[in-house]
Amino acid sequence: MEGSITDAKLPLLPLLNGTPSLQEEGPYTGNGSVDVKGNPASKTHTGKWKACYSILGGEFCGALAYYAVGTNLVSYLTKVQGQSNVTAASNIAAWQGNCYLTTILGAFLADSYWGRHRTIVVSLTTFTFGMVLLTLSAVVPPNMHRSMATFPQEALSSLGLYMTALGLGGIWPCVPTFGADQFDDTDVSEKAQKELFYNWYYFAVNGGFFVASTVIVWVQDNCGWGLGFGIPTLFSVIGVVGFLASMRFYRYQKPGGSALTRICQVVVAAFRKVHVDVPSDSSLLYEMPGKESAIVGSRKLMHTDGLRFFDRAATITASDEASASRPWKLCTVTQVEELKIFARMLPIFLTGVIFNTAEACFPLFVEQGGAMDNHFAAAFALPPASLTTFTCVCILVLAPTYDRVLMPAVSRITGVKRGLSELHRIGVGMVFAVLALAAAAAVETARLRSVEAEAPAVSILWQAPQYVLVGVAKVFGVVGYIEFAYEQSPDAMRSLCQACSLIMVTPGSYLLSAMLTIISSVTGGGGGHGGWIPKNLNEGHLDRFFWLMAALQLINLIAFVCCAATYKSKLPTT
Repeated sequence: MEGSITDAKLPLLPLLNGTPSLQEEGPYTGNGSVDVKGNPASKTHTGKWKACYSILGGEFCGALAYYAVGTNLVSYLTKVQGQSNVTAASNIAAWQGNCYLTTILGAFLADSYWGRHRTIVVSLTTFTFGMVLLTLSAVVPPNMHRSMATFPQEALSSLGLYMTALGLGGIWPCVPTFGADQFDDTDVSEKAQKELFYNWYYFAVNGGFFVASTVIVWVQDNCGWGLGFGIPTLFSVIGVVGFLASMRFYRYQKPGGSALTRICQVVVAAFRKVHVDVPSDSSLLYEMPGKESAIVGSRKLMHTDGLRFFDRAATITASDEASASRPWKLCTVTQVEELKIFARMLPIFLTGVIFNTAEACFPLFVEQGGAMDNHFAAAFALPPASLTTFTCVCILVLAPTYDRVLMPAVSRITGVKRGLSELHRIGVGMVFAVLALAAAAAVETARLRSVEAEAPAVSILWQAPQYVLVGVAKVFGVVGYIEFAYEQSPDAMRSLCQACSLIMVTPGSYLLSAMLTIISSVTGGGGGHGGWIPKNLNEGHLDRFFWLMAALQLINLIAFVCCAATYKSKLPTT
């Protein structure tokens, strides 16, 4: 981290009033944020950790509600609604895909028109309404089916699921960015605290997942689905109320208009001036006078070399001087730099497609565990799916201790105050993703050898390392992508960039599904041979598929290193 905090120690869990700033240049923030009344935000009375507790609490409640639905949804659709396994799996895949695809819509509304706070409030309300419909679908009497043309359970659950997906589209890209907005990055002390926020945000998400996948799933299986959906619905309501209760403490960033429109304006203006020479002196390029940017809610961006073709959009010609401002012909330097920054970030985001296939392999991990000895402590049988708890516990332990234990240790090695940059953190996560798939392959190789030797079945606990390694990969990689999306993006495009990092989960899942289909077709052959992944894993070679995925993760890591080595970081804003 640039700048030094020599004697200040950052607490593991920050105090209610936050850590006193080491740099107090004035009573107001320097990043253009405002308070609930639209006035410049006070450093003393707004933002920092007193604002973040309600944000993190709301995220915990929202994550608990989401995972309470997603973790056990297949059981509800098959056992309660009577859907086939294929239909249920297809519906769940479509729902999960929509959850991530709608993040683009939520980010667009937040950056362009509504702002992050309003988008979160509307999205939380929409999500909660969807949870209410799901709860109602679980308590509708089954005998109503006979007297109605359409099944109320299916109609209510389908509408509820798509309402939750629509709500999550505004929650996921906006909550981490809105939380980071509570810290002024022009203040050295607050910027250090913001780096802590990313870890606590991910801790809150996985805390909700842990409670949902243990307590709530047990309630659903043993106490009924009405209560199983009703409890997370109540938590969702609590999250909305808690989030609204702290409005006076928040710092708000004004929406800057459509980022997609500004990008298109730069592209069109650059192509319209394809034969115009760009001046060698960047000060001759067009920019608004004074300190304020032409983009509402965004500070000015300094001109950078590279991608000089787009500088034509800010090159002033004789026709520009003679006419009024025409944004589709003449753009500001800040607007051009927005496009340049996004173009430089895009290759880093794309490496997230392969990285996210590591977690997408969890269903295969569960199938692998089903072919192993799951008896633990004599008579106790360990469900294969319960081993995902190792991933969750790893995250819950590692996320809050990262800054207290790991960062100081790495800092002593690298000589950098913050230990690892965003790109370094993503790279470390990718290394652990390779190790996780390699561990899964090694365990499967050992299991198949024991089957061939007719030896006792391998214990399911041998899967623990691969789940733990995925947890470590997520703490470094996923949090690194969240931090990268906020720190490197322009002020008025932060929600959009956050959505870009999230949406990479969807093509990652689609890629894994396509690979499974192709490999099954290629290796299956004829005569009923099951290929690498048959119904009976003892007759297949799941280990080869895991080795293939490990190799793919390694290639992705190499590609990421090449992208990171050539990546040009965003210059300080003015």
